[in-house]
Amino acid sequence: MKKIIHTAATRGHANHGWLQANHSFSFANFYDPNRTQFGALRVLNDDLIAPSMGFGTHPHNNMEIITIPLSGVLKHKDNMANDWIPVLPGEVQVMSAGTGVQHSEINGSSNEDLSLFQIWIMPEKNGVTPRYDQKEFGEIDRKNKLQVLVSSFISDDENSLKIHQDAQISRIDLDENSSFIYSLKSKYHGVYVMNIFGDFEIDTIKLNFRDALGIYDTDSFEIKTTTASQLLFIEVPM
Repeated sequence: MKKIIHTAATRGHANHGWLQANHSFSFANFYDPNRTQFGALRVLNDDLIAPSMGFGTHPHNNMEIITIPLSGVLKHKDNMANDWIPVLPGEVQVMSAGTGVQHSEINGSSNEDLSLFQIWIMPEKNGVTPRYDQKEFGEIDRKNKLQVLVSSFISDDENSLKIHQDAQISRIDLDENSSFIYSLKSKYHGVYVMNIFGDFEIDTIKLNFRDALGIYDTDSFEIKTTTASQLLFIEVPM
């Protein structure tokens, strides 16, 4: 098993006043040649957005973009006829930028911060038709078991959102003093594990709030918690 440790304190940080952004990988003004990507995972931003603020209309192309609100209200608008759609905690949003899309993302609340993860995964093919989708995922369905949020179009998982890459994004909420074995889909994949909150360890490596661990060259690994914990798994081709 090979591992890459990214503690929360080593992430890039940007303070824009209205936006507090933490970058797991090189992004905007944060550049680290050793942290440009993890396999097909290009971006994992942990953003806190002030009330009524957000990102104005801007373009993307040839990228699979996944947004996971953790608290607050996200509102989305794009040039695919989606007009200020709310995306709430428990929901996940996917957007295939493909040949080109323009969108805006704002905090839909006037008095509450918006906390979210934004993930960019490089697609397996360029020039696809842009598309948008979102789906609600029940909290009970990830209690001590893996809940798949996003998978490939070629996957037979009918309950997950779809992207143009042989990847899988999933979550789990584990009880205190419990364990779970994560099995990779392919020997050619790696998994980037983000600690949403809690305290747990993988292969004797302790991970605290927003620490992350990239794992590859293994079939599976075990997670052992010391407190109730929430984990995000991003499995991608390496």
